[in-house]
Amino acid sequence: MAGPATVPVTARVTAGQGPAEADGRFSQGHMAEGDGFVPGRYGQESGMGRSRTCELCGAALIVRPHGGRPARYCSSACRQRALRRRAASGVAPAVPAAGGSVLPSALDSFVGRQHELSDLRSLLRRTRLLTLTGAGGVGKTRLALEFAKGLPKRFARADLVELASLQDGALLTQTLTTALGVRERAGRTGVDVLVRAIGDTSQVLILDNCEHLAEPCARLVATLLGRCPRLRILATSREALRVPGETVFRVGELTLPPADAGDDATALLRSEAVRLFVDRAASNSPGFTLHRGNGHLVAEICRRLDGLALAVELVARHVGALALSDVLAGLEDQFSQLDLLTGGSRTGPARHSGLAAAVDWSHRLLDPAEQAVFRRLSVLVGGFDTTAAQTVCTGDGIARREVFRILCALEAKSLVVRQPGERAPTRFRQLSAIRVYALERLRASGELHATLGRAFAWLTELAGRGRGEVFADQAGSPLAGERDNLASVLACGAGHGDAVRVRLTLELARVHYQQEQPSAARALLTGLLRGAGGRALGGQVPALAARVACQQADPDEALRLGEQAVRSERIRRDAAGLANALDARAAARLCRGEFAEAVADLRECLEVVASSGSPQDTAWCTHHLAWALLQAGGELEADELMSRCLPVLRQQAPWPRTAAALHTAGAVRLALGRLRSAETLFAEVLRIVPEASFHALYPVEGLALVAVESGDMQRALRLYEASAQERRRLDTEPEAPWRHRVEQAAARARTRLSAAAQEAAVAGARGLRGERLVAYALGAAGGEERTGRHVRATGRPIPLTARESTVAGLVAEGLTNRQIADRLGLSVHTVATHLDKIRDKLGLRSRTQIAVWAAARTEGGCTAPR
Repeated sequence: MAGPATVPVTARVTAGQGPAEADGRFSQGHMAEGDGFVPGRYGQESGMGRSRTCELCGAALIVRPHGGRPARYCSSACRQRALRRRAASGVAPAVPAAGGSVLPSALDSFVGRQHELSDLRSLLRRTRLLTLTGAGGVGKTRLALEFAKGLPKRFARADLVELASLQDGALLTQTLTTALGVRERAGRTGVDVLVRAIGDTSQVLILDNCEHLAEPCARLVATLLGRCPRLRILATSREALRVPGETVFRVGELTLPPADAGDDATALLRSEAVRLFVDRAASNSPGFTLHRGNGHLVAEICRRLDGLALAVELVARHVGALALSDVLAGLEDQFSQLDLLTGGSRTGPARHSGLAAAVDWSHRLLDPAEQAVFRRLSVLVGGFDTTAAQTVCTGDGIARREVFRILCALEAKSLVVRQPGERAPTRFRQLSAIRVYALERLRASGELHATLGRAFAWLTELAGRGRGEVFADQAGSPLAGERDNLASVLACGAGHGDAVRVRLTLELARVHYQQEQPSAARALLTGLLRGAGGRALGGQVPALAARVACQQADPDEALRLGEQAVRSERIRRDAAGLANALDARAAARLCRGEFAEAVADLRECLEVVASSGSPQDTAWCTHHLAWALLQAGGELEADELMSRCLPVLRQQAPWPRTAAALHTAGAVRLALGRLRSAETLFAEVLRIVPEASFHALYPVEGLALVAVESGDMQRALRLYEASAQERRRLDTEPEAPWRHRVEQAAARARTRLSAAAQEAAVAGARGLRGERLVAYALGAAGGEERTGRHVRATGRPIPLTARESTVAGLVAEGLTNRQIADRLGLSVHTVATHLDKIRDKLGLRSRTQIAVWAAARTEGGCTAPR
């Protein structure tokens, strides 16, 4: 077997060398061309003119003696990169890449690495697996993300999968499916799901931090590349994956200043390490610049740090708090033989001591309380909010009220980073290299066991918030956002006894089930079913296992487990447990098409839960019974039951439960021929579910059924085709009875339409996704679409965005698309897109109707023209 092609990229500069000279071998045994190094190119004036430097890369420029406008860049490539950089200033927290994918955007600038980026672009054209290797903290991840943001448009998307927090290689496939937003489906393994989702799409998958999972990553990568012909994978790892066809790109240190640069700021700024240090120091201490008085200190600091990006960034953050001379003295005093990571690197390059010294020194600059919180946070591998930090870090001299202040101090010193996004509460994490160092300090302090115990207690308290839920498997788990922390703490072996460990293992399986990862859930539940601890939980474990088996389309196993759950709970005589077990067995019987038996189970379940459960639990069980009755032909009783439970769920239940109940009520009304009522209920579902969620597809299909019964066959087929394409994209299927009914309705619509009408309906469905699909589906709510009005089920028009309102107003003024684009600083295409959305939301067909609507709105009206 041929070894991987290796591409070493070194960044060390010695006297007389250009700052970006690469000692590069781009294929086995072949030396690459040099990257333009010319002896003396950075020298003093020559007979050709005097030397200046490129504003982007620092390369020398030649100013001709005859004068003229001085050049700012050394090449057209640098000029174009500068233009793109200026255009990207102020970019949002997420940056589109490769045709619409969204990658995390750094909040600081990217410095240097221009030659590496160019080499990567060349290599990706020739290889399908490109692995960036190098020391921890050298900047592999940041380089990979910067490269991905500049991918050509021929790639449909790029996705980042972070593996640093994953401890178990057996969960690698589930981690990828979760990160890509793909759900497991019945009869398909995790790998099959990934292969189906990727298919023949031209895309790039970025696997970040693979070194601790090298073997499972290698196996999965080989499978995906073999079955997805247009997939390319970019991996970051401290070692090669050793997959056939892999090209290894070694990421070296940032370029360093030459030894004879002295205090010459121009010469020093050719060094990437110096430019990075100056950029980060200026961010922390506005006004900081490089000049003759401090140049030699900055250069020596960068050399001491070996040009490692993470080390440079950490030390630069102290500028302003400390003089540069103190920074350098601290580095010289603190250098030691510490390893970068626990146990040392496998390859053990000497430069790892630079990062170890930087991190160790940054740690020693903290006061004792900050050091304690810093090391204790390392047990939270999946990130944390302030409450988690306070719970895990309090004790042994650290008061709870101190933790928030210390956390803010650590974030300011870049030892803790804020996770992107606007969700509340704010979450933080330690970068993987920092966390590993902190964990080693925690072990050395003797506090590891006590800290894990506090983390275990915190997770147990979170799990306790779900107590009292009769149907906990179907409620949002309070531990859903802490899955990685829960898995990590359970793997460490710390805790308060087997009973608590078993309880948390069940909670972890529940989270996997709710996140539609049944393989991971089933593995945990299988272990619990075999142990005495799992049996102590009565029917909870087999009940959840029965639901998981239904999710995996294993109805026989689901029924066996459901019966086991019911037997166990009858012995225990626990009312809530029996209700949950009966509900799980009924779900298994519905999967098997045993509708009468499912109705019997749910009638008993309702009797049990009505005597001991909450009103919401009773309403939820009533809804399940109504759904089973609908399948069994009992529409009238089902309608009566829904009229009792729906008001309670509307008022008390979270939106997923309310949406499910509204859909059931709509399906029942549809079966009874009450079309207007069914239409209103389906429209209400669309108002409360996220537009991008598969939950939105059920009411869309319900409205398609309404359209068939109303005789609007073209609309029905258009809604069906739009929903079908979204289901294919999301790889999701509805329950068999609902699927059969929708398919039969679509077939009925086709028989009533001409070939041209069918073709028009299918073509019209291609542009309906997300917001546009919801807007079109809601257009008939209340029977208003045929008159040109587009209203929600409440009778109110769907509101336009501020930009759409502005565009409509300019249409009313008589402006063309080009004039509107010039007025608002948009492209003509963007203006046309806004007009399409306005037409969809308002149910209008022409530009004139938009103008009339906008004029009426300006005069105080709010009704679309008919």
